Amino acid sequence: MLATAIAALLWSCGGNADPDPDPTPAAPKNVTLSATSANVAQAGEEITLDITSPSRPAVSGAPDWISVREGIYNSQTYVMTGVKLTVAANTTYETRTATLTFKAGTASATFQVSQAGRTKPADPDNKNLSKSLVTASPSANAKALYDWLLGIYCKQTLSCAMADVAWNQDEADWIQKWTGKYTAVNTYDYIHLASSPANWIDYGDMAVADKWYNAGGIVSACWHWNVEKIGGGLTCTTSETNYTPTNVLKEGTKENLQAKADLEKIAGYLKQLQDRGIAVIWRPLHEAAGNTYTQWHTGAWFWWGRDGGDTFRELWKFVFNYFKDAGLNNLIWVWTCQATGADDDDSAFYPGDDYVDLIAADIYNVSDADAIADRFRFLAGKYPKKMVTLGECGNVPDMGKQWEAGAKWLYFMPWYDHDHSDTKDYQHTHATIDWWMKTFACEAVLTRDELPSDLFTK
Repeated sequence: MLATAIAALLWSCGGNADPDPDPTPAAPKNVTLSATSANVAQAGEEITLDITSPSRPAVSGAPDWISVREGIYNSQTYVMTGVKLTVAANTTYETRTATLTFKAGTASATFQVSQAGRTKPADPDNKNLSKSLVTASPSANAKALYDWLLGIYCKQTLSCAMADVAWNQDEADWIQKWTGKYTAVNTYDYIHLASSPANWIDYGDMAVADKWYNAGGIVSACWHWNVEKIGGGLTCTTSETNYTPTNVLKEGTKENLQAKADLEKIAGYLKQLQDRGIAVIWRPLHEAAGNTYTQWHTGAWFWWGRDGGDTFRELWKFVFNYFKDAGLNNLIWVWTCQATGADDDDSAFYPGDDYVDLIAADIYNVSDADAIADRFRFLAGKYPKKMVTLGECGNVPDMGKQWEAGAKWLYFMPWYDHDHSDTKDYQHTHATIDWWMKTFACEAVLTRDELPSDLFTK
């Protein structure tokens, strides 16, 4: 009787319920995600997902900027927890998207990731640019050129070729042969000053510069200032000479007397250009800081920078004042900055706003147009009174890409390739014909035929 009562009580209280209160749920037919999309900050972040799936899911479609770390899959509950999607920072200015697919057998679900690009900085504020040249009484054509450059800055950019090696327009001719266009500027190098005049080099042969100038081109020049080399010969490389700027500046030393002789000689050649009305974009004593402030800290590449910034500034002024006293007034002075940003700032080498008209950067083997644009903006911000140029370059994105990224150089100049053939397909070390074709396709790039016909008084 008691047993019967107990049995009745258990029945009424659910005692006959399923003996397995936590059965394994039926496997889902589809893959479902705890979220289906995410908008990620430009700086990048980590996204965590839980996935319900009939079996352990596999992921596909993840680009190289998203890494996926799978979570822990519970085969009893069919849930994978803690799937991590790590999104790298977007260094471009464009929004990028990706679709990841999580698949288990024939079932699948997708997850959308979008990430905004960097905010594109504004072009430099040019209202503080120097309106006049540092030369007190510049020639009419130097002033006309500078005034015109002010007008096109950040709106257009001048193409420039480098002589191969010193006193010719060979590179410019090669470019024109295969593109149909001459660069707007041709640059000469007085590197062989000590040998001129000779049957192979004569800077006094004005037919070379006249040909370019009379065809409507702009003339530029640099100077690898060669001095006495240890063991004989000439060099400008620091490790190969005992020459120091300190001794050049010390009155009466051998280096001082030789420097004055060199300056007298080159001033004579520049004066010949001046007498023809030719203004010269003049870039001497370039890359003075070398690796002084870079991660390598190995000092200056060229002898003129070996004694540090203070001495270099005095050397620059020594050259500047020598030319002024020689009556040269056709030069637009360009100083080359080595800094890529605040971490390797070389402003200790800057001669000062009263001695420099333009700031140049030399950039090689950088494939990221945005990084190059960052360098342009750094220099424009660091030296707000000066227009900024790409004094030398090689193996960099074409100017269309650089311009779109925001690198609004006043002009740009790939370095020459001395050993190149005259063929269209030659793989030029610094800028191939394909590079030039793409560059000339950029509407902002000016070629020689696009320069104003009345730019200079002839």
